[in-house]
Amino acid sequence: MTVQQQATDARVAAIDLAAATRAEKDRALLLMADRLEESAEEVVAANAVDVNNARAAGQSEAMIDRLTLTPARVGAMADGLRQLAALPDPIGDVVRGSTLANGLELRQVRVPFGVVGMIYEGRPNVTADAAGICLKSGNAALLRGSGSALSSNAAIVAVLRKAVSDAGLPADTIQLVDATTRDSVKELMRARGLVDVLIPRGGADLIRTVVEESTVPVIETGVGNCHVYVDEAADLEKALAVTINSKTQRLSTCNTAESLLVHAAIADAFLPLVIEELISAGVTVHGDPRVAGYSADVVAATDADWRTEYLSADIAVAIVDSIDDALDHIRRFGTGHTEAIVSESTTATRRFAARVDAAAVMINASTRFTDGGEFGFGAEIGISTQKLHARGPMGLPELTSTKFIVTGNGHTRG
Repeated sequence: MTVQQQATDARVAAIDLAAATRAEKDRALLLMADRLEESAEEVVAANAVDVNNARAAGQSEAMIDRLTLTPARVGAMADGLRQLAALPDPIGDVVRGSTLANGLELRQVRVPFGVVGMIYEGRPNVTADAAGICLKSGNAALLRGSGSALSSNAAIVAVLRKAVSDAGLPADTIQLVDATTRDSVKELMRARGLVDVLIPRGGADLIRTVVEESTVPVIETGVGNCHVYVDEAADLEKALAVTINSKTQRLSTCNTAESLLVHAAIADAFLPLVIEELISAGVTVHGDPRVAGYSADVVAATDADWRTEYLSADIAVAIVDSIDDALDHIRRFGTGHTEAIVSESTTATRRFAARVDAAAVMINASTRFTDGGEFGFGAEIGISTQKLHARGPMGLPELTSTKFIVTGNGHTRG
């Protein structure tokens, strides 16, 4: 089936889905969750095919970790769907309303986009997350995963479609777009009028391609060159905990810290501690010349290191002479995702929060908290680093548009 035909079918499904009640959508989500858990063994078996192929192709361990599904991860996908079912339905929410001087009643209400296309790499858990959040927000989903997750995504979508149909909603609410050819990506990007919005989720090259070549409106998710800045007024114990967690809690995510900036006034006290802890955790420290003086195990950082989203056991570390130097560094090399400051100074934290340009700012907290689930939004569809429509973790409200409903009593305009 062509992408155009799939998009046409999704558009038909979206009409029925837009009118579905919260109870109908929640019933489908809960059935999707149950069926995923019941099918965990076959989903993991399908995933094993993808993982074996990835290893044979020489993929990095970080990429393989993103790709891998276990029974526990399938269970987490199911739990995410249940959490979505428990969240309020955004459709119909009144954003604002008033009675005009002429007596007209004006309401701006949330409505679904209609058809949402997702283009994403690896991470087959995104398939269930995206399908669920689209359904809850009243959108039909066209899911174009990567060829590396072909078997996993096919198994997941087969389970979800059957559950949706059994719950009484159109099966074409969820469709998997062919991932065996790149032509399907081009077709999806050119399906203007059938697809209402595209959301790319993956590496910088994928996102750039979709943003630059799509005729369908795009909500841009960004890569995460996230920084932790340890201020001169930092509590060392907090700074160590935040840095280690930001870097090592999970290496292959966009909210993992890739750079550490340490104020010169606290470097002697903090750097020996954090370098030892990082190296003990298996992390390679790429440092500037001043950082290298604290340990023979530090690798000399190159210009490329400051720009790199490693997604691996590597971190770039620099000493800065002031908070403004830290901000300048982040402004030059950051990607607008998440930036963290560790400081006991209210003046410093306020200055950092006001001047750093990022979707999320963490104050004395790990960068790993930038996540729809952690923010209480349910299973997010991505983290937007753009500034129009949505920014940060995109939950249910971010998957909606609005319409104005104007009620009169025979009003005419003079």
